[in-house]
Amino acid sequence: MKRILITGSFGFIGHNLKEQLADNYIIVAPSHTELDLLDEEVVHTFLSSQHFDVVIHTATENATLNAKRDIHSVLPNNLRMFFNLARSHELYGKMYYFGSGAEYDRRYYLPKMPESYFDNHVPVDPYGFSKYVMAKYTLEAPNTYDLRLFGVFGKYEDWELRFISHACCRVIWDMPITIRQNVYFDYLYINDLVQIMTWFIENEPKCKAYNICSGQVYDLRTLAGKVLNTAGKDLAIEIARPGLGPEYSGNNLMLLDEIGGYTFADMSSAINELYQWYGGRKDNIDPARL
Repeated sequence: MKRILITGSFGFIGHNLKEQLADNYIIVAPSHTELDLLDEEVVHTFLSSQHFDVVIHTATENATLNAKRDIHSVLPNNLRMFFNLARSHELYGKMYYFGSGAEYDRRYYLPKMPESYFDNHVPVDPYGFSKYVMAKYTLEAPNTYDLRLFGVFGKYEDWELRFISHACCRVIWDMPITIRQNVYFDYLYINDLVQIMTWFIENEPKCKAYNICSGQVYDLRTLAGKVLNTAGKDLAIEIARPGLGPEYSGNNLMLLDEIGGYTFADMSSAINELYQWYGGRKDNIDPARL
């Protein structure tokens, strides 16, 4: 069985990967205290002793409200974690890390941005710039690949901040769904991401960077309606600002061509599954934090 290192396994994506890949692979998912990714010698020594076939680097910093991170640490820490792994590339088979649509520069988002749009602009925000620097390095780096995520949703995400989970939790507590401003998003269900990752684990990709997205867009109001439909409740959808924000979506034709096509989860079914999951954990959801 392949040996896989998953960094950031206590986060949303890492947790799901660890849980869903465990039956088919030997998963090593150390905590921060077990592996300090900011310490180059610790990382090198750890990799030297383990002989991983695949590294999946999900650990990242972003200065969200709940992250309790200093915005000034986002850029250096993201880069240090990445390069501490990348500099020891000869010690593992290949590394996949999760980039972001933010690499395209949030000031200049276009609908369904293709991979060729990369480097038309240099992001100015610390998170986007950190991902941009990693992507530039990866273009010429051996055995390292950038999997660019847009919107990903599913269990274990931060339900206080992430829209679909936040909407599910508010509806469970019979609260109206709130939206700052309506916007079109490309959302990928976490189970689809895990299945796509299985292909990348088992195969050698031809390119260095891929948009990992569904190729479908939904506006937030429509998604809110799907949450209400699955709950069978008639609650308000409150939108603070009129109009539409910039669409956040990617072109996934390169991905589909590489993996030979893929049937993505039906959005209504995925939301229903997530809603039921939160419904079984209502006691863990503090309505005061919604």
